[in-house]
Amino acid sequence: MSNGAAPRATELATLGGGCFWCLDAVYRELRGVEQVTSGYAGGDTPAPTYREVCGGRTGHAEVVQVEFDPAVIPYRHLLDVFFTIHDPTQLDRQGADVGTQYRSVIFTHDAEQERVAREAIESMEAAQVWDAPIVTAVQPLPPFFPAEAYHQDYYQQNPEQGYCK
Repeated sequence: MSNGAAPRATELATLGGGCFWCLDAVYRELRGVEQVTSGYAGGDTPAPTYREVCGGRTGHAEVVQVEFDPAVIPYRHLLDVFFTIHDPTQLDRQGADVGTQYRSVIFTHDAEQERVAREAIESMEAAQVWDAPIVTAVQPLPPFFPAEAYHQDYYQQNPEQGYCK
C-alpha cells in the first residue's frame, strides 16, 4: 500500500579537487546529500587501485560522486561549495598533493550540468574571486570506479589520523 508520496529523485555530481578524503568529509555534512562515494575517474586503467592512482600512471583523478536531492540542494550550490573547499587555480595539485590525480575537475552527467558548471566558472572569473585563472576542467563523465572500502567516509573512520587533523 502506497502512502501517495512520489519517490524522491536524486541526481549525481562527480567532482575532483585534490584528495577525495577532504571533499568526502565536507559533502557528507550538507543537507540534501544522500550519499558520497570516493573513487576514480578520467583515466585509462580499468578498475584502478589506490596505489595505481597515487602512482600517477593511470590518468585517473581522485573524485567524489555525490548523490543529492536537487529539491533540497541544487547542483549549483554543490559547485559553490566545491570552489570553496579547494583551490581551483592550482594545476594538477592541491597543496602538498602533486600530480594529475589531484587535478581540479568537474565530470558532468548531462548537458545541463555542463552549462551550470561553465556558468559557475565564468561567474567566478568575472567576479575575480581568485587572484589566478581557474584551471578546473569540465568534461563529460567517463567511467567511474569506486575506491576501496577503507576510503569511504574516511574522515569519520579516521578522525585521529594526522592528514585529517
